[in-house]
Amino acid sequence: MGVLDDKVAIVTGSARGIGRATAELLGEHGAKVVINDLDGDVARQTASEIAGETTVYAGDLTKPSAPGELVRTAIDAWGRIDIIVNNAGYTLDAPIHKMSDDWFQRMLDIHVIAPFRIIREAAPYLREPAKQEKEQGVEVFRKIINVSSISGTMGNAGQANYSAGKNAVVGLTKTLAKEWGQFKINCNAVAFGWIETRLTASKVEDNVMEIDGEKVQLGIPDQMRGMAAMLIPLGRAGTPEEAAGGVFFLASPWSNYVHGQVLNVTGGQFTGMTT
Repeated sequence: MGVLDDKVAIVTGSARGIGRATAELLGEHGAKVVINDLDGDVARQTASEIAGETTVYAGDLTKPSAPGELVRTAIDAWGRIDIIVNNAGYTLDAPIHKMSDDWFQRMLDIHVIAPFRIIREAAPYLREPAKQEKEQGVEVFRKIINVSSISGTMGNAGQANYSAGKNAVVGLTKTLAKEWGQFKINCNAVAFGWIETRLTASKVEDNVMEIDGEKVQLGIPDQMRGMAAMLIPLGRAGTPEEAAGGVFFLASPWSNYVHGQVLNVTGGQFTGMTT
């Protein structure tokens, strides 16, 4: 018997990396999971490989219709939503004086506007059951976990756009916690430090993703990667599985009284021990 048996979870950006590790962990503990990615083939492959019941929504979450379609995928499959993990994202790095309006806006679109729209679309399926449960004198906790970054909470050179989006996620989370606490909907964020994913892999020619037909270079220079051991007190970058552990805690019953918080999962990187 799993601690998340019969819970329905939406995990965005869950075909790879932290998202996949999160979906796997939730599934192992009994949750039914909506797998989402831009690449439908990869999303379907992931859905077929992880434990438990899954369904797939493949699409670009920055498109106005996508958040509603994502939520409808969960409702059509299982009739409810208990957990939302807003994880999808990527980076477009440049110093401020070379940053284009388009690159700045695209980071806001995926990191804060998409989560806002998903939460808004899911509102009836989170709030209405809670109202009925309140009338019955029953407490049932539901969970929203938004993925931030210490680039958002602390800032990071070359990432004004990404940092702005990830900081906005914190404001969204804390406001939502104040509004929806009455419905026993725990709203928290996770701020990741250096986790080994495509975003922090070597900045090489084949480490790219495609969005609207445009190839986006991912990764960071090897010189920066070589500094990981010096920057992180635990001596290394984290794994996607370790990152997923923080999300799992906030999705679990053990976090029912944790609300409006930012959980730093950083290995102690920089001042990432504080919010």
